Amino acid sequence: MASVVPMDANAGLVHPVDTTLLAAPDREIEVFSRVSPDASREEVLETLRRASLEVRRRGIQTVGAAKAGHIGGEFSISDALVTLYLAVLNVSPEQVEAGDPDRDRLVLSKGHAANALYTVLAAAGFISPQALRTFLQPESMLNGHPARNKVKAVEANTGPLGHGLPIAVGMAIAGELDGSDRRTFVLLGDGELQEGSNWEALMTAGSRHLSRLVALVDRNRLQQGAAVADTNDLEPLADKLRAFGWEVLEVDGHDHGALLDAFESAPAASGKPTFIIAHTDKGHPVSYMRDNVAWHHKVPTPEQVTQALEELDALMNSKETAQ
Repeated sequence: MASVVPMDANAGLVHPVDTTLLAAPDREIEVFSRVSPDASREEVLETLRRASLEVRRRGIQTVGAAKAGHIGGEFSISDALVTLYLAVLNVSPEQVEAGDPDRDRLVLSKGHAANALYTVLAAAGFISPQALRTFLQPESMLNGHPARNKVKAVEANTGPLGHGLPIAVGMAIAGELDGSDRRTFVLLGDGELQEGSNWEALMTAGSRHLSRLVALVDRNRLQQGAAVADTNDLEPLADKLRAFGWEVLEVDGHDHGALLDAFESAPAASGKPTFIIAHTDKGHPVSYMRDNVAWHHKVPTPEQVTQALEELDALMNSKETAQ
């Protein structure tokens, strides 16, 4: 057994463990500072672009080494997670450690994409980057689904689909009762919206005018084994959400500027909760993975990891968007 280092008070985990370590990545992920309020929009977008590519290149190495994960759906939400943690959420490692009641909350309802969350938390300074080498290992804090009793920055245990939005609704109600200005964000999968518990939560949030609640659905149109439309079609999704009392925005989920604007529009002037339909591609932007249902739950070969890193590095060096 090899001990994870460093495992000090700043590691971001509930307690240290001794476990085997996954193979080291070609380089450790960069830790990014939250974007400065004085930065130009161009500087903000460049930081988010670069961080999103770094998160993906580290994420695929983790899944390749662990031989398990949900890399396709992790890649489709990486841009949203990076935008939230580096530019939107009022939350910091210090606030998490102190239990600041007015920090913003984020719930990852599609908990099977936990590796993306862990990697973004490492990139944003909430957990030690080296802790990523313990993903799915014996007694690791980094489980296949996030758990709040293992990682300090995780706000809710998720895994069973359809649970995250109801939890977030409860958090938003609690915020109102506390008289707090904190916002609650929740990220869902589109296949997950077939769960009835989500629609009960949507109706409750709309009825109570939970204006400080923001939901984003990763609308990559694919779920495990099939297209969403072929399983249980959600359309007309935007119309349904509006009928349940939500303010609805539709954006390109890989456009950091569009995501930034959508998140910052909440709370809406209408007093309604905000629902963002983020149109994405599973596996974005890797050529062999993009929009391919097989990559919902598939492990890349060493050769595929290498190819993905080459494609991501080419995008990094080109300074072009990954769209």
